[in-house]
Amino acid sequence: MLWRMKLYNFFRSSAAFRVRIALNLKGLAYDYVPVHLAKGEHKQPVFAAMTAEGLIPVLELDDGRRLTQSMAIIEYLDEAYPDPALLPADAHERARVRALAQIVACDIHPLNNLRVLKYLVHELKASQDAKNDWCRHWMRLGLESFEAYLSSGPAGAFSHGDVPTLADCFLVPQIFNARRLDCDLSGLPRTIAVFDACMELPSFRNAQPSACPDFEP
Repeated sequence: MLWRMKLYNFFRSSAAFRVRIALNLKGLAYDYVPVHLAKGEHKQPVFAAMTAEGLIPVLELDDGRRLTQSMAIIEYLDEAYPDPALLPADAHERARVRALAQIVACDIHPLNNLRVLKYLVHELKASQDAKNDWCRHWMRLGLESFEAYLSSGPAGAFSHGDVPTLADCFLVPQIFNARRLDCDLSGLPRTIAVFDACMELPSFRNAQPSACPDFEP
């Protein structure tokens, strides 16, 4: 029997979306295993036993070992399956691409994670409007940093030159989230141009939430 990697997923998870993009860019086949975060399925014993964090995504390799955290998963894929590369060969350029990815992963996403938003509403009694304002504020601030960072780097269709990199795997899901929450994306011309260039590629289009088997409008 031929075993394939399994990706434990939720269609709306931006972290899982990043990994789906990377798998597609690498041309790697995998089985999609849905785990509905909004329904709390990640807290069920079978899934919770897989990972200390109890979070999506989890990539189960064909030998049964499991990886967590989207950045770590994608960097593993880039090392294990180096063609096409998602990180540049030059050390300084690699640092720049990682910095762009971490603007999303470290400066934006943690403040807009589902469990954080639930805490705002249930524990701190924030209204729906206040919660959405919170999301839009931190998204906009981080994306302004992303835009400024782009202006200091090499020209090209993507975040770093003319081929997709780790940075693009992180940017695209964040723009999806920003649009879903009506975040102001004006004044970010390079960022939006990069997003549009990415969405011209099947690897990005086929990873989007609406393409997932568990998608719910």
